[in-house]
Amino acid sequence: MNSRNRALGLFAVMLLVLGMVVPSFAQDGDLLKFEAPDCDYGGTLKSIEAIDSMTVKFTLCAPDPAFPSKAAFSALQILPSEYLESTGGTGDLVTAPIGTGPYRLDRWEQGSEIVLSRNEDYWGEKAIEGTVVFRWNSEAAARLTELQAGTADGIDNVGPGDIEVVAADPNLQLFPREAVNIFYLGMNRDLAPFDSLEVRQAVAHAIDKARIVDNFYPAGSDVANQFMPPTISAGFTPEVEPFPYDQARAAELLAASGKELPLAITISYRDVVRGYLPTPGVVAQDLAAQLETVMVNGAPAFDVTVEVVESGTFLDNVDAGLVQMYLLGWGADYPDATNFLDYHFGSGASPQFGATFPEITAGLSAAAQLSDLDARNEIYAQVNTYLRDFAPMVPIAHGASAVAYRAAITGFPHASPLGNEAFGVMEDPDDDVFVWVQNGEPAGLYCADETDGEALRVCEQIAEPLLAYEVAGTDVVPALAESYVANENATEYTFTLRDGVLFHDGSTLDANDVVLSWGVQWDASHPLHVGRDGNFTYFSAFFGGFLNAE
Repeated sequence: MNSRNRALGLFAVMLLVLGMVVPSFAQDGDLLKFEAPDCDYGGTLKSIEAIDSMTVKFTLCAPDPAFPSKAAFSALQILPSEYLESTGGTGDLVTAPIGTGPYRLDRWEQGSEIVLSRNEDYWGEKAIEGTVVFRWNSEAAARLTELQAGTADGIDNVGPGDIEVVAADPNLQLFPREAVNIFYLGMNRDLAPFDSLEVRQAVAHAIDKARIVDNFYPAGSDVANQFMPPTISAGFTPEVEPFPYDQARAAELLAASGKELPLAITISYRDVVRGYLPTPGVVAQDLAAQLETVMVNGAPAFDVTVEVVESGTFLDNVDAGLVQMYLLGWGADYPDATNFLDYHFGSGASPQFGATFPEITAGLSAAAQLSDLDARNEIYAQVNTYLRDFAPMVPIAHGASAVAYRAAITGFPHASPLGNEAFGVMEDPDDDVFVWVQNGEPAGLYCADETDGEALRVCEQIAEPLLAYEVAGTDVVPALAESYVANENATEYTFTLRDGVLFHDGSTLDANDVVLSWGVQWDASHPLHVGRDGNFTYFSAFFGGFLNAE
């Protein structure tokens, strides 16, 4: 037994002595395996196992045609098992990740910048630039000023009023990003006054969405009629029309709610620009003003406070179901309804909207198992109707956005529709450093336990999943797995790993790294299921829930 397998074996024995549910180990070489006793625990995964040192098999409780797209997402990046164990699942794992990617973390000066250096042992085509620097500024104008001054090589989310400025500047280049996103006003139905269906529906009628888009979004943006962007064919059902803007109807619903008026509510938001929300503070104030114009018996029906919250805290609190009403949005991780609908409203969704709706979770579970587009959309039409009628949120906008670079940047500058720009393919002929300025600082870099795009983009340069999305596109391509095969009904996926892939610490990728990287997210009782805040939101949303959850 080599030192790696001996360490894993001792780790398992220790956990068994403590009486914890842990992965079983095969007798022929200490190959890791996580397995649910049955499929009654609520999730869709049945087992994850190392068949041999270079082969991993996933067995599902139900068909999942979208499994490869999920396996390509950055929350499911593979980390070295020894490092996972040495960190205890937190600490350095959150601030100093080790992966296999084209860049390795050099340093993170919190509050200032993150510096990555080229991985000279990368298994694929090596990065062009020797160093990538991430900085951040919440002000679009300040990001543009840096780009114009040459202190930045690329910036994210060009301000709505600056798009024409960039397009007209011969020293800059503009790359529009497709609006595969949704901005919504969320309401938690477990928290008063949104425990009332009439109140939630009243809010849906009270918002003039066209006013928001016309006044605060760049050209190319659209009013959202559903939670799904119409660019994704599976899930968007145009026959389901939204509640119309009708403040008189909103007043009727509030009067019928039985709630004491005016309703004191707080709209929370984070001051971080996103493609789906280019001016968060201004939009928050406008939404508050719109709600306060709803009158019942001649008096305002709402008394609205607007509250800005630090980004990481805001996301954590929303994810934990602690926020009454909030501005949030979503950009596609992969182009399928499961990424929008199942993530937010499925059985494994976070409690950001409060308790899930059984009618919705049942429909989403059924649709996710189908590959036929028409059959899926028949179910999604029912789901979208429930989402409109139950009103856990108000879909407001699909926001157009853009990325900008200095004109000197060559190679393959791009804007990804998924927001996962790959900096290893870009070249700055003036020096060996590429500087990127985004909207905010990551809360952590163990991206199994992060949901913010600011963190995910950094992680995507450092670590890799089994599969990946093509650069500047959405097609799934091989990554750490050179190939995979699925059985006929999409309940078994077997991946063959690339040979000779090295982690940044010099250890070699094998099947146990894959199984442990996935397994510690899946098994809520595992001592490495810690992370930064312990939500592991993506895993639960992708696969319906955790093993051994309390």
